[in-house]
Amino acid sequence: MRYQQLKEQLGDFTVFSLADIRKVAPEFYLHQLVDWQKNGYIKKLRRGYYMFSDITLNEETLFLIANRLYAPSYVSFEMALSHYGLIPEGVYSVTSAAGKKTASFKTPIAQFSYRKIKPGLLFGYQLEKHKGQKYKIAEIEKAVLDYLYLNPKIIERADFYEWRFNSREFLEKASLTKLRQYAVAFKNKTFLVRLEELIELIKQAK
Repeated sequence: MRYQQLKEQLGDFTVFSLADIRKVAPEFYLHQLVDWQKNGYIKKLRRGYYMFSDITLNEETLFLIANRLYAPSYVSFEMALSHYGLIPEGVYSVTSAAGKKTASFKTPIAQFSYRKIKPGLLFGYQLEKHKGQKYKIAEIEKAVLDYLYLNPKIIERADFYEWRFNSREFLEKASLTKLRQYAVAFKNKTFLVRLEELIELIKQAK
């Protein structure tokens, strides 16, 4: 199979796997992938997953890649909070919630990190479109809950202010009703108490 043939067949894929290639070219030889990497045509992201080198990288592209590299997953935690303008710092890793074990992949384009959460908590995300494809990202309320749940240190006023959370932005975009409804699914009384304390801090800091 020639590279141009692959590009014509899979050019719409942000990420493609060896399995994707063999669907269109059953007799495909692995050494061709090595040659194409050496020639700079493609980049290896993790074992069995690749992307074309000429793809324009932006936030949406990275989110699509994050979803595909490790599934089931959706973008959440620091990356989602940054996306919604809730934290000021740049995020060095594309962070996601996943149904499988915690994992991290250092790739030529970015670091992709996944934190395992219970299967019953894999909800509260929305599908966003980008160039005919869809990626999953936590809703603003769920992004806050995911982060709070896996960061129990945020319990005191000082911790909240160190977090530099944008309370005004959150209250403008989020629903406190939905936040509390989603929180019930965590089935953790201590977590619910922490959440109410956080809500009070958010109201006071707006």
